[in-house]
Amino acid sequence: MKKLLKEWEGYVMSGISYMIPTIIGGALVVGVPQIIGMSFGVTDLSKYAKTAGFLHWLYQVNQVGWIGIGLVNLVIGGYIAYAIGDKPALGAGFIGGQLATNNQLGFIGAMVAGFVAGYVARWCRKIKVSEKWNSAIELIVTPLLTTGAVAVIVGLILNAPLAWINTSLVSWVKAMVNQKTNAILLAAVMGGMIGVDLGGPVNKASWSVGNFFMLEGIYKPCLYTNIAICAIPLGYALMTFIWPKERFSAELFEMGRNDLVTGAFGITEGAIPFLMKAPQLFFVNVIGGALGSVVGAVMGVNSIMPPLGGIPGILTAQNIPAYVFGILACSVFIAVVAPLIANFKEPQEAEVNSDDIEINFE
Repeated sequence: MKKLLKEWEGYVMSGISYMIPTIIGGALVVGVPQIIGMSFGVTDLSKYAKTAGFLHWLYQVNQVGWIGIGLVNLVIGGYIAYAIGDKPALGAGFIGGQLATNNQLGFIGAMVAGFVAGYVARWCRKIKVSEKWNSAIELIVTPLLTTGAVAVIVGLILNAPLAWINTSLVSWVKAMVNQKTNAILLAAVMGGMIGVDLGGPVNKASWSVGNFFMLEGIYKPCLYTNIAICAIPLGYALMTFIWPKERFSAELFEMGRNDLVTGAFGITEGAIPFLMKAPQLFFVNVIGGALGSVVGAVMGVNSIMPPLGGIPGILTAQNIPAYVFGILACSVFIAVVAPLIANFKEPQEAEVNSDDIEINFE
């Protein structure tokens, strides 16, 4: 069972890895035109859908970004299927992901569709026929069975339960982010998860959940994770500015300075070298990530558009001080605490006295 769960985790992470550029690209192409529009005093580009001129062009570009965001379920369903059943499962996985979008089944429905398509495609490999019929299996039988299985299992049998689960989950999260105590709890969990493995499965799970709810128009969970994602590596960068250089090896000092860039663009993996040097920093990362997200939640972090990650997220944040102070809280905590509990210097080599050297030719 443990092996099976590990396999499933790998399939889901594969789907998420393909989904990441889709949602980031979509969010950027939505956000940049909206930011430009706001500089002209325009907060709603949809008013210019049927006009002409520069603002209409911004609207058109903005809509391309929304297409990208709308493809997230399709991509994750398709590439989970691909991870399980290879290319024969891809088409049915895409169809299942789009089915999840059309029927409001959410990302859970897309993942279920990906698993159904993938395992049916894998089973189809076991169909043995004479060589002259192999092409018929690949071109007709496998697409029929994979897509048919998605249609029957996801589109018919599980459609109502999955829609209920997605609707209930969305309603629950909306209620949490609108009630301050629960919002703080949610922020602590999501921010802490970002610090668990710094870009690994737990980190990606939290980030993905935030972005999936972004598809439902709920932006706060995504903001909670965005704060922690950039603040943790920025904390290690800040550490190299407030502590003496002698407290670090040359390599870690340079890596810390590089984290100014990785942190600014929300690449949490920049903190991994410090964790590898001192595993006890696991607790610092988790507490720091949770602290930053909680500060953001307490101060009412929000966004009026799909939020960008990292420092560019300041441009899309509705409550800019909340976003900035969330990042600062996490970064300062890590910068101050990490050197107190970890040694970032290389162990000094023991000095060797020439009198202690004994040469024996026997």
